[in-house]
Amino acid sequence: MPVTKIDLAGFQPENCPAICLMGPTASGKTALAIELVQRLPMEIINVDSAQIFRDMDIGTGKPDAATLALAPHRLIDFLDPAQSYSAAQFCIDARREMQDIRQQGKVPLLVGGTMLYFKALRDGLADMPAADQAVRDEIIRIADAEGWPAVHQRLAEVDPHSAQRIHPNDPQRLQRALEVFMVSGRPMSELHEQQASPATSEPLLFLSIQPSQRSVLHMKIERRFLQMVADGLVAEVERLYRRGDLDTTMPSVRCVGYRQVWQYLDGEFSYDEMLERGIIATRQLAKRQVTWLRGWADLTDFDSESSDVLDKVLKTIQAASISSLR
Repeated sequence: MPVTKIDLAGFQPENCPAICLMGPTASGKTALAIELVQRLPMEIINVDSAQIFRDMDIGTGKPDAATLALAPHRLIDFLDPAQSYSAAQFCIDARREMQDIRQQGKVPLLVGGTMLYFKALRDGLADMPAADQAVRDEIIRIADAEGWPAVHQRLAEVDPHSAQRIHPNDPQRLQRALEVFMVSGRPMSELHEQQASPATSEPLLFLSIQPSQRSVLHMKIERRFLQMVADGLVAEVERLYRRGDLDTTMPSVRCVGYRQVWQYLDGEFSYDEMLERGIIATRQLAKRQVTWLRGWADLTDFDSESSDVLDKVLKTIQAASISSLR
């Protein structure tokens, strides 16, 4: 492990805000988090909407058993892929886990790239209508017949604010935004203005890690996806494919990498095209994550390629702990 120059003697966890370690996929969040829990009294809470699913290990970049033994993660590997999970449920679960960690005299360390979960925890959630399967099926039918850009165009006609912030190639968020309007008759952007689920009362310190050069992140993404395939991603998806109770309308199957392999197994395109599409989809995900981070208030950003990134993060956490005493 890297040797830190920061003197952490006397660190008082009760005075430290909860740490939110954010960043795009393949930026090194997990590795850094593991370094942090070796040096400070912290416990990790997973903030990755793909790593919550059981039997989805390789393609989600889930830490292996040895890593989890060294640095246990909460809210990971607990949900069947046929089930769904919402940002509202995450807030309930995360607040519970944060309270338990505090009761043990430790600092919650929330780590992941699902920015909506972080936002929901920070800002609270509006009261949204429940999912309607018939409406979702209708939206999927439109997408299958005309493509997701057509769904985006329909959303733009009824909820231009949501359409402006949702990429035309982001099917999960497009589907939900249009579903909300079709069920409630009101734009999601309007409903967001009405707070139903409160923000957490826990003080939060937001940190992000990513390479300063986009080309470096793209290289890491390509290398990691190819390694996942080499490690058995296709076989992992094939096991899910054979279950018979999953399909491409479900959040688990729509996860980056899984959807592309699923389509390959469906015969929609070749093995080589699956590799290309998987890499492209992962880069698109990273781009959306970076866009979220650019607009995030009170965020301290670190270059993941810096040789002293661990020291810089530790120093920032220590300073935040001291400032909270004033």
